[in-house]
Amino acid sequence: MSTRPAQGPAQGPAPRSKTVATWAALLGGTLGAHRLYLHGARDAWAWVFWPPTLAGLVGVARMRSLGQDDVLAWALIPLLGLSVSAAMLSAIVIGLTPDERWASRFGTPGEPPRASGWAAVLGVVAALMLGGAALMGTLAFGGQKYFEWQRAQAEAGTR
Repeated sequence: MSTRPAQGPAQGPAPRSKTVATWAALLGGTLGAHRLYLHGARDAWAWVFWPPTLAGLVGVARMRSLGQDDVLAWALIPLLGLSVSAAMLSAIVIGLTPDERWASRFGTPGEPPRASGWAAVLGVVAALMLGGAALMGTLAFGGQKYFEWQRAQAEAGTR
C-alpha cells in the first residue's frame, strides 16, 4: 500500500503578468527572457534569440579590438541591432495586448482580467524608444558600411 497523499486535479500553468512579461522583453528580450517567462525553458523560440545576440556581441568585441576595418564585425554587428529591435517589438506587442485577451491566454481560468496599469504602458514607451533607436542605428550602420565597401572595391579596381 502506498503512503503517498492523493493528488488533486491537474493544475494548469501559473498565471503570468503582462507587466512582468513586457519588462522581461524590454530588459532581457535579446536573450529570450520574455519567452522563458511565458512559456518555460522548453520553448524553442526562446532559444532562437541567443545566437544572433551573441554573434552581434562578438562583432562589437571584434570592432573594439581590431578597428573599423574588420569586415566580419560589419556583418555581425547588425545582428545585435536586429535582435534588440525584435525584442523591443515583442515588448510592444505584449504590452499592447488587451487585458481580456491576455487573461484568456495567460491568466487563471474563471477569474476576471487584471488591469495591467501604467507599468506596462511605460514599458511599451521605453521599448518604442529603444527599438526605434536600435533599428535606425542598425540601418544607418549597415548602409554606411555597405557603401564604404563598394567605394573600396571601386578604388581597388581602378588601381
